[in-house]
Amino acid sequence: MGEEAIQIDRMPVLKDPLFIAGFEGWGNALNVSQGMTDFLIEKLPAKPFARLNPDFFYRFDENRPIVDIQDGFLKELTPPGGTFYATETSDAPRDIIIFKGLEPSLRWFHFAKTMLDLCQSAGVKKVFILGSMYDNVLHTDSIISALASTQDLLNELKAKKITSVNYKGPSAIHSTLLMEAGKRGLDCINLWCHCPYYLQGTVHFGLLAHLASIISTWGGFALDTQELEATWKEIGKQIHGIIEKNPELQAMINDLRKAKMKGSFDPTKKHEKVIHLEDFLRPK
Repeated sequence: MGEEAIQIDRMPVLKDPLFIAGFEGWGNALNVSQGMTDFLIEKLPAKPFARLNPDFFYRFDENRPIVDIQDGFLKELTPPGGTFYATETSDAPRDIIIFKGLEPSLRWFHFAKTMLDLCQSAGVKKVFILGSMYDNVLHTDSIISALASTQDLLNELKAKKITSVNYKGPSAIHSTLLMEAGKRGLDCINLWCHCPYYLQGTVHFGLLAHLASIISTWGGFALDTQELEATWKEIGKQIHGIIEKNPELQAMINDLRKAKMKGSFDPTKKHEKVIHLEDFLRPK
């Protein structure tokens, strides 16, 4: 199982576990991917049981260790990496394994093998890999697209109004994991949340709520999204107020809305105007 690449503190005994992975880095627009793993770990709840060996998968000169130095003494050094969590519930129909970590810099094929070896040793048969990207969409949209390891899975997703991905270009670790899962006969879905480029600096709790609903429905477990929905409702009011006071933002969003209605979005068009919500809020 690549014992040197992954450090297992204890191997939990799980019921029909589902695996969900979210990564910080390239595929984490508006913090949707990492935000979802944080939400799941807190709400399910889930406890850590294993960690990646960072020497195998990360370049420290690109993702430098974080240090805590006090009065000239090194108190703590935290390298880049990732942690596995598990729910181990007694009353739920299934358990959940969650991976939260930084997208690896090195040995992607070995990384995928290490991850899925661990999953299969725990009895996992279904895998979710979460991602989010900036796109020419509106903040009122809840657009999620997918790619899957089998045609049957794609048909299930289309029945839920989730579009399939059409793309050619540089990839994230998600595709490597999907390919490895397909070779092993695991049901694997990559879900990509489409985030408005003009909302940088804000967490899109609306997309989080929609993503949580999809995961829990397909995964067959209960997940309360009321907190996410309420938070997004409040943030939505703030965003609306910001837009109403900013003619340039209004014009840009109206152009997007018209392009959407005509079906003429240009995904290659670059826009510099963004909302950094904290710039508009009064300090508490």
